Amino acid sequence: QVQLVESGGGLVQAGGSLTLSCTVSGRTFATDTMGWFRQAPGKEREFVAAIFSIGGRTSYADSLKGRFTISRDNAKNVVYLQMSSLKPEDTAVYYCAVGSPTYSSSHLPRKYDYWGQGTQVTVSS
Repeated sequence: QVQLVESGGGLVQAGGSLTLSCTVSGRTFATDTMGWFRQAPGKEREFVAAIFSIGGRTSYADSLKGRFTISRDNAKNVVYLQMSSLKPEDTAVYYCAVGSPTYSSSHLPRKYDYWGQGTQVTVSS
């Protein structure tokens, strides 16, 4: 059974930092592509970042480059999302996902097979 469990969300002031973690079980993690998405109330799920198994190549939403960093620890089956210079508009539920998208399709939620339950990030102004 595949399980993804996010952690690390919470309340943070604008300008602050937060690191999310996602622990994966039931998969050969090292060969999977991992993605982070977010969804704010009343909005569609939005791509944040992805990291590929081969060489650790990464992909980011253009609007988040420079503030968010995705990384993975294959020995621990964990993917991280480091978020800095947080803004109130970063408030959302953040989800991790696992799948096999190509680089050009890594921003599409439908390319991911399994999802975590999400963790709330709230940025106060």
